[in-house]
Amino acid sequence: MSAACRAEQRSNRIRTRSRAALFTAGAAVAALVLSACGSGGTSGGSGNTNFVAGKDGISTVKKGSRTDAPDLSGKTVDGGQLDVADYKGKIVVLNVWGSWCAPCRAEARNFVKVAKDTAAQGVQFVGINTRDPSTGPAQAFEKEQGVTYPSLYDPTGRLMLRFKKGTLNPQTIPSTLVIDRDGKIAARTLQPLSEETLREMLDPILAEK
Repeated sequence: MSAACRAEQRSNRIRTRSRAALFTAGAAVAALVLSACGSGGTSGGSGNTNFVAGKDGISTVKKGSRTDAPDLSGKTVDGGQLDVADYKGKIVVLNVWGSWCAPCRAEARNFVKVAKDTAAQGVQFVGINTRDPSTGPAQAFEKEQGVTYPSLYDPTGRLMLRFKKGTLNPQTIPSTLVIDRDGKIAARTLQPLSEETLREMLDPILAEK
């Protein structure tokens, strides 16, 4: 076989592997967001779990058994840069949303109100905007709903895939997580939240010393 033929075969194998890798990544993202705007489940994926799913739809982990939040950094909806790790020492309420999602629209004002009420207590709200094809609709959503806290722009859902299976990972849109002062995941819900339920989710972490 000539050197040219061998080179062509190597090139074909590389292209095949690349297509397979892209397909796998795309399928994983699609699987995550297929249930968008659904109520979701209460499990955190396969494997052993260390959290308790409450009847109110809020799953919690006791202090001392929590896992670190993954790297959540990148561009924001308004074109800035954000790293959630910079908020260590504060409690972070992380909300996954999309401008196209009706339940996200229904809960947005509740998040705005609670964010304002708890800012002085060291609570930072952060959004992860996903599946919006551009930042325009997301910016319009924030303006309409009066959202002033930042949101990471994650159109393909890659930030959500950084959460390990078996932990309190986001599985639907909307999903909401509370990250404690040590940067660990303390609570999660896979449903749109009323103001009352959002406070119910947040208050126990606020009370921790």
